[in-house]
Amino acid sequence: MDYDQEIDATGLLCPLPVLRAAKRLRAMAAGEVLKVRADDPAAVVDVPHFCAEQKHDLLEQSESGSELVFVIRKGAKI
Repeated sequence: MDYDQEIDATGLLCPLPVLRAAKRLRAMAAGEVLKVRADDPAAVVDVPHFCAEQKHDLLEQSESGSELVFVIRKGAKI
């Protein structure tokens, strides 16, 4: 899947992967896509919840070994 920006949050524990994603998304335009890589098991719950709360679209969520990958489309500001 194509994406506009990527962040590597591997090695970071909750809540840092979500905080890093939130910071990057604030600087992006609505509709742009961010790929987030993390290995904190809590991210499986935290990232989808963050997307739902902030009205971003979680386009993809996958797991490869201990690495989690989330692809998020920034939602429009409300």
